[in-house]
Amino acid sequence: MHLALFSVAVSLLGVCSGKSAFAAEADVDGKYWIYGEGISAAFVPYGASISNLIINDQYGIERDIVTGFDNASYYSIDRQHPHFGGIPGRYANRIKNSSFEIDGETYHVLANENPTLAHPNGVDTLHGGPDGWDWRNFSVVAHSKDSITFSIVDPDGKEGFPGEVVSFITYSLGKMTWDFKMVAIPTTKKTPIMLSSHTYWNLDGFANNKTQSALNHTFFLPYSGQRVEVDNILIPTGDIQANKRGSVNDFWSAPKQIGHSFSDPEIEGNCGFNCTGYDNCWLVNRGQDGAFDWRKDGFVARLQSAWSGIQLDVYSDQEAFQMYSCNGQNGSMALKMTQGIFDDPAFPRTIPKYGCIVLEVEDWIDGINQPHWQRSNKQIFEPGGDPYILQASYRFSINSTVTPP
Repeated sequence: MHLALFSVAVSLLGVCSGKSAFAAEADVDGKYWIYGEGISAAFVPYGASISNLIINDQYGIERDIVTGFDNASYYSIDRQHPHFGGIPGRYANRIKNSSFEIDGETYHVLANENPTLAHPNGVDTLHGGPDGWDWRNFSVVAHSKDSITFSIVDPDGKEGFPGEVVSFITYSLGKMTWDFKMVAIPTTKKTPIMLSSHTYWNLDGFANNKTQSALNHTFFLPYSGQRVEVDNILIPTGDIQANKRGSVNDFWSAPKQIGHSFSDPEIEGNCGFNCTGYDNCWLVNRGQDGAFDWRKDGFVARLQSAWSGIQLDVYSDQEAFQMYSCNGQNGSMALKMTQGIFDDPAFPRTIPKYGCIVLEVEDWIDGINQPHWQRSNKQIFEPGGDPYILQASYRFSINSTVTPP
C-alpha cells in the first residue's frame, strides 16, 4: 500500500522518485544539502528539519539565517527541543483539552503542555504530542541538486490519533527561493491533519554588531486584519478578534518593526500569561473578490532586516499565519558555527530572548474543536478522499529600507 501511496505522492509533489546520483548521502555532519541560484540549504531527517539556509546579504556576505544545530545528531538529544525547523504533526499548534470529536466519537490524544497537579503531563497538546512528527526521523526518499523529499508513516493510535497517515515533504530551491510542499494521506480512518514549517529566523544571521535582537526586523501581514482569540495559555476561545488599525497586533495597515509596540501596555499578556511579545495566529483574508492564485496574487507575510538588507516574502495556500517572537529563548541555546560574532564578549554566542522570529503557514489553529468555524474540510481527512496538501514559496530579495522604530 505504501508503494502505491508513494506513487500518488510523487505525482502530487511533482518530484522524481528515488535518490539521484547527486549527494545521495549526508555530509559529515549528517546534513543533506541542496542548491539554488543565490541560495543553499541543509536538512536533517529528524523532523524533516531545515538546519541551514545560506544567502548573501546586501554587502555580498554569506548569512545563515535560520537556527539549528551544527550536527544532525544533536537534534535528537537536545532536551529543550524548541522545534528548530521541523514539521510539527500530525496536528500543528495546540489542541484544547487534548481531545477532539469526529462523527460523534471523542478521541483523546497525549497531553504535553501546561502541566498542573491534577494533570502532570499537561492540559493541552502542542505540535502533535510528546512524540509528534518533529521528534522522529523521516526517511529520505528523493534527493537531487535542488530538491529533497522526506517521508514518514504515522501509525494508527500514535499519540492517540486515529488511523494511519503517510506523509511526504518536499523542499526545493530556485532563484533566491525556497519552496515546499507537504502531502499527507490517511489510509485507514478519518483523522485530523494540520502541518506547518516551524522555522526560526534571524535575517542578520546573528551577526549584527549593534543588536542580536530580531525585534528590529520589519514585519508585514497585508491580509491579516483579524486573529484567533486565545486564553492565557494560548488555547483558542472560539472567537475571532479584530486587529484594529494602530493596535499591537496590527501588521496589516503598514509594515512595522516587531518591537514597535513593546511600549504599549497592550503587549503585556499578548502571548499568554506573564508574557510580553507575540505568539499569535493571524487569519489570511484573501480572495474576497473572487478566486486567488496564491503563487501570484501577493505575499501573505513579509519579514525584512534593514541591517542585512535581506527580505523574505512568504507566499502560501494556507489561510492562517502564526508569528512567534522567541519570547521563550533565554540565552541557553548555542548559535551554529556559521552564525554570530566571534571573540566579542559583548555578544555571547547564544540565542537571546527575542533573538529570532518563527513564521508558520498553517490553517486556523484548533479548528477541529471549533465547528462554527467550518474548517472540517481543511482539517479532517479520510481514506479515499482528497489528501492534505500545504504549499508555500519563500522568496528572498535585497531591501535595505529602514522602517522607523
